[in-house]
Amino acid sequence: MTNILAPGTVERHLRARRDTGRGLLMPYVTGGVTPGWTRYLHAFAEAGADAIEVGLPFSDPTLDGVTIQQASETALARGASTRRILADLAEAGEPRVPLVASTYYNLVLHDGPAAFCAALRRAGVSGLIVPDLPVHEADELTDVAAAAGVDLALLAAPSTPQPRLEEISRRSRGFVYAVSLMGTTGERAALPASAADLAARLRSSTDLPVLLGFGISTPDQVREARRHCDGVVVGAAVMRRVLDGAGPDDLRAFLATLRRALDQE
Repeated sequence: MTNILAPGTVERHLRARRDTGRGLLMPYVTGGVTPGWTRYLHAFAEAGADAIEVGLPFSDPTLDGVTIQQASETALARGASTRRILADLAEAGEPRVPLVASTYYNLVLHDGPAAFCAALRRAGVSGLIVPDLPVHEADELTDVAAAAGVDLALLAAPSTPQPRLEEISRRSRGFVYAVSLMGTTGERAALPASAADLAARLRSSTDLPVLLGFGISTPDQVREARRHCDGVVVGAAVMRRVLDGAGPDDLRAFLATLRRALDQE
């Protein structure tokens, strides 16, 4: 059963939780990666997720590392498509926290921005991340997404110059996705030094929640990230476990350790 959420749901939800002092947790799952994959959504919410990123797999995920690429290939081999994933979401029902779709601009253009965003809303998705869409080319999708009630969150990288960072902060909706390093997604041994500087620059430019992603995979990294930003996005560490056969209960337990790390800060 589809749960249609009010426009601006992602931003209001994350702001409200952040303003209580809560660290924000947004885990990621590749749509269609396993049979019954929507059960992960409910496990994530039960573990304390504040929003959930759902990847719409694309054949050439240029910003994703080996793990997310493998997850996308697995999902596509199983016959996953944007329409099938959104149908799964509509049937499963929204898991009491906002869902944020992420994909590449080719898939948006395939159906056209208006039809794409309308389909997201019908499936109960209230946020969108398009990592290969630069801010200076985002006007059309920003307007269309807003009209559909979908918060389009923009990305900022350590190399982003301050004027563009401020433009990203002005145009982003829901939150700003801070990319911790120049590179692709994937687990790493330590949080890059560039992450703290980027988070500080963003937090001086916007009151939107700032979520840090790319490489965050352990409770220690989560605790360190929380000192600099409002929350974290955890993708490759989740998907590596899924690809290794972990079920919803296993992921619930893993994310609970990250939730506790956020709550300790």
